[in-house]
Amino acid sequence: MNSGPREWDAKTYDEISEPQFQWGVEVLERLELAGGESVIDAGIGSGRVAEKLLERIPDGRLVGVDGSAEMIKVAEERFAGDDRVTLFVSDLLELSPDLLTEHDAPGEVDALFSTATFHWILDHDKLFSRIHSVLRPGGRLVAQCGGAGNIADHARAIATVATSPEYASHFAGMEMMWNFAQPEETEERLAAAGFEDVRCWLEDKPVQPTDPYDFTTTVTMGPHLTRLPENVRKPFAEAVLELSSDPLVLNYVRLNIDARRA
Repeated sequence: MNSGPREWDAKTYDEISEPQFQWGVEVLERLELAGGESVIDAGIGSGRVAEKLLERIPDGRLVGVDGSAEMIKVAEERFAGDDRVTLFVSDLLELSPDLLTEHDAPGEVDALFSTATFHWILDHDKLFSRIHSVLRPGGRLVAQCGGAGNIADHARAIATVATSPEYASHFAGMEMMWNFAQPEETEERLAAAGFEDVRCWLEDKPVQPTDPYDFTTTVTMGPHLTRLPENVRKPFAEAVLELSSDPLVLNYVRLNIDARRA
């Protein structure tokens, strides 16, 4: 779920990420597989969706990459003893054939699959170039991430609290956390990276979490909470939720990506 250096509460995420799991299964249905392919799950997280992917490639190879060591640790527990699976920690912007072979994985793969990850990466031009480099000619990219308008109301509530006097000093110089791109600009970036048969589109996926506090502090507010002293993290999260709808509805907008390396 994470490409960069931020750590996640991987066990909690594994327990509460039912919406992301269901979306991932839907995206996986778009990836045509014969059963013997090598596939990268880019942002494998705790491996829930990858488990379904592995069922589709009984004679293939799964390479799971994530920027969070905690996520990879949980995924290793899930796939313990399965020699079809290779897992390692890396920023997705470092993907390359050499990096794959360094971890005893194929230098080029038949497909790259990803869900709920690309929006954490600010440089999509470099991301798509790196993905292109590890796909065989004709290899497929099938992905979904947050798109334009994703959780807009919730993001405004976070920004409002983060810029209030009691918290503003903790966020000085903080970079933008998310890259919620439009389909058109994403198609242009993919084409520039060398992809063909490119198709991108948005899809509304509203979510009403059963436990708003645990869900938002694990899934959406993590980058902000890590910048705060532990004793003010809970008040910060509660202040954000006070500005949100009751019951909380997160207006997720997913950016779907289908493309093929020429």
